[in-house]
Amino acid sequence: MSESHQKMNVFQLTVITLVNMMGSGIILLPSKLAEIGTITIFSWLFTAGGSLALAYVFARCGMLSKKPGGMGGYAEYAFGKGGNYMANYTYGLSLVIGNVAIGVTAVGYATVLFGATLSPMQTCFWTIVLLWVTTFANFGGASITGKIGSITVWGVILPVVLISLIGWFWFSPTTWSAAWNPHEMGFWSAVGSSISVTLWAFLGLESACANADAVENPEKNVPIAVLVATIGAAAVYIISTNVIAGMIPNAELAKSSAPFGLAYEHMFSPIVGQTVTALMVIACIGSLLGWQFTVAQVFKSSADVGYFVSIFSKVTKIGTPITGMLVLLAVQTGLALMTASPELSETFGKVVNLAVVTNLVPYVMSMAAIVTIQNVAGIPKVKARMTNVIALIATIYSFYALYSSGTEAIVLGGICIFLGWTLFGFFAANRFYRMEQEAHIPNPGKSFQT
Repeated sequence: MSESHQKMNVFQLTVITLVNMMGSGIILLPSKLAEIGTITIFSWLFTAGGSLALAYVFARCGMLSKKPGGMGGYAEYAFGKGGNYMANYTYGLSLVIGNVAIGVTAVGYATVLFGATLSPMQTCFWTIVLLWVTTFANFGGASITGKIGSITVWGVILPVVLISLIGWFWFSPTTWSAAWNPHEMGFWSAVGSSISVTLWAFLGLESACANADAVENPEKNVPIAVLVATIGAAAVYIISTNVIAGMIPNAELAKSSAPFGLAYEHMFSPIVGQTVTALMVIACIGSLLGWQFTVAQVFKSSADVGYFVSIFSKVTKIGTPITGMLVLLAVQTGLALMTASPELSETFGKVVNLAVVTNLVPYVMSMAAIVTIQNVAGIPKVKARMTNVIALIATIYSFYALYSSGTEAIVLGGICIFLGWTLFGFFAANRFYRMEQEAHIPNPGKSFQT
């Protein structure tokens, strides 16, 4: 069998990319968006456009960059080793924070499934329990948990896609329009209030280029797959959340901790609603199982090349970074305690906003780096200009999303970034300086040019 026949075609890559994007990030959004109203359809449109711009530039970065490490490798072209470190640090931190959001989501759906009413501290407690259980479950390695996650994710994807297709039979234009702007917010205030939560659903689009080596004609097919998958995800997100907003009265939807379960109950019966709720709880747990191991591996990979402290490099005989997992678990536990709020939706919002702020740092750095990446790759100026313009649009959107995340998230994110630079100065910078001196590089600050 020839090598080309062993590789994915553009359709297969598009499907894989779409599945990777559509995880547990969507399943609390109908309730969160209902707090603002159906005017948030404009937030979806802004975010879909910004995500398309980001996705296109990431596809170009993936095709042209010769440095390993994903966004860290992209950032190194423009910002050197320090930029590589900061991109990896903030991306890894956003994944750690994102795991807390997944835990909160699972607890929210579980309370509906079991008919429980939890206090803020009880919600926090069960979120922490879930984080601990899914971490400990990975101590034996990721071979089983990875397979579990690849199956359970369909517990989210199938109900969300199905409601996008058939939910219109229960859709009421009157219900949807009555929910347009219940709190009579200004247009830009309403749109900005929901930009971060809509972007949350698209986080992970940067990973779509990871399979470039396994694709036929990657120069052409990777950008196509990334853009088509992003458009597909945007369509499903916009349709599903707005269909539900046209089914369930706004006040009821805004208070729900399991909006998709509530929608299926409205469409069919309480049993169907409970079944969908159970599937989504299982999907969240499966997703969390996989992400707990993945996050530890992200920190291990960065520690192996000197960016993070060596404690993250320690592994067991079967290659599991248990020590790193425990450190990250302690951070997640602290975050869960810090973000506990009277309303589960408020807790979810706080965690999501902080995850978005930290994730936007490597996004902005990658967008800025595409100019240098194209120069190094020898792309003609006329051909490079379009990508640079799209990167500028993506950057403008990213700053708008950052501003819309709120003061608390920006302040906490800023503290995290300052902490990251402090750790780099104390633990990594001198190591890189010595390595580059030994390699006889005359100007270590510009090592990306070699």
